[in-house]
Amino acid sequence: MWLINSSIGRKVVMSVTGIALILFLTFHMSMNVAALFSAEGYNMICEFLGANWYAVVATCGLAGLAVLHIFYAFWLTMQNRRARGNNSYEVTDKPAKVEWASQNMLVLGIIIAIGLVLHLYHFWYNMMFQELVDPSAIYSNPSPADGYAWIEQTFANPVNTILYLIWFAAIWFHLTHGFWSALQTLGWSGKTWFCRWKVIGIAYTTVLMVGFAIVAIIFTLK
Repeated sequence: MWLINSSIGRKVVMSVTGIALILFLTFHMSMNVAALFSAEGYNMICEFLGANWYAVVATCGLAGLAVLHIFYAFWLTMQNRRARGNNSYEVTDKPAKVEWASQNMLVLGIIIAIGLVLHLYHFWYNMMFQELVDPSAIYSNPSPADGYAWIEQTFANPVNTILYLIWFAAIWFHLTHGFWSALQTLGWSGKTWFCRWKVIGIAYTTVLMVGFAIVAIIFTLK
């Protein structure tokens, strides 16, 4: 199967899963911003996305996309290193036109993965997971459906806020390269659109990460 056996196929998988994850981040950021305007409205969304079958199925699908993306990222990285062979140990000047994010995608990916584990512990573990394994947890304080309280509790600790801001910065660098690179792989990047996609990607990613960061900072300052 060419999606597995060829380098281009693996890059296509990376691109498609990456775009899907960007779309999820867009939804997630929009949902988080809602918490700035209405605790009740935000908790209504959390309750709708709680331990319901459709939310669990969507979560499993999202997890599958993330695992595929991470697995193929490491696979492509190892493939590139094997292709370079002994040349990978030679001291060479880095090409001036190669972006820093492009040169450090693996490192950024590792930081993002560590941040994801922290995020899952703070929110998914205390919300959906607790509701799934212990239905009586809905009577606890805060309850698994009280997403607003979990945001308050998480960002009441400035250390968490700093860690999340570092995480957001890593995601920003990762996506500013990954956005246009994914579209280029899928063939949506001619000479005219190459620079445009880069500008659009930087702008879009900046809006996303600023949205996440504003929520974290405002809840810390409350």
